[in-house]
Amino acid sequence: MAEHDTIRDKIASQYAELSDRLKVAADYVAEHPLDVATRSLRSLSAASGVSPATFSRLARALGFSSYEEMRELSRRAVGNRALSFSERAGLLRAEARAGGGPVSMLERQAAACIRNIAELEHNTDRRRLTQAVDLLHAARNVVLFGAFSSTGVVEYMAYLANYIAPNWTLAGRMGASLGAALADLGAEDALLVVTKTPYARRAVVACEMARSDGAQVILITDSHACPAIPHANVHFLVPTESPQFFSSYAATVVLIETIIAMLVARSEADPSERIRQVEQRNRGLGEFWPG
Repeated sequence: MAEHDTIRDKIASQYAELSDRLKVAADYVAEHPLDVATRSLRSLSAASGVSPATFSRLARALGFSSYEEMRELSRRAVGNRALSFSERAGLLRAEARAGGGPVSMLERQAAACIRNIAELEHNTDRRRLTQAVDLLHAARNVVLFGAFSSTGVVEYMAYLANYIAPNWTLAGRMGASLGAALADLGAEDALLVVTKTPYARRAVVACEMARSDGAQVILITDSHACPAIPHANVHFLVPTESPQFFSSYAATVVLIETIIAMLVARSEADPSERIRQVEQRNRGLGEFWPG
């Protein structure tokens, strides 16, 4: 396990192998880091309904030498999250006082997105990010897939990537066969999947198939419990909290834009020439409003 993994990373890496009882304990630890960091083991057991012995077994299953070592990593998670929570609270109060009335929906949504982006920036392992970019940069072909609410964000990523690279394709859209895209994947290729709760079955199976064929699998998801994580070479847990009924993709967009920017910086050839060619073709096709 990497030195800079968060408690959620540790849980995600082993979650599929845990027993049902240990998964209950792991879910509680992942979702209640403040309780784990601040409450006694006995009090934590009473609140969660999980025995102290089960929490201790979970710690060992995750590779910790003791429950206290796991608790220390939870304390770090609380420290990482405290700044973003306080920023959110400060923003909400300031906006409410300035307007002299109740907090608006825009203010609530913006505050949630700010917090999500702050958590992403603080918690993302830079070495893991570099590893993902290295895999994408070296790939012969890159296939992107997302279903349900993740469809739009992978389409946006494909749009950006096609400005700088001809070997990125979007799978499973406009009648195209996902199976056909996966059939061509091998050890020199990469599959990047975005899936959030509730997880698309096709996204999980696509990761499994691609990994079994030797392809590099990069997964962007929202929880340690995502069933596609065991099939990923690299995965990112992106915060998606929102005051709405749907998950927020603001932090996910920041992550994919960062990946594209890093790929541009990594390019041996000057990508500006291809970008100019694409822009020229777009103008020749009359794609843009003249200005």
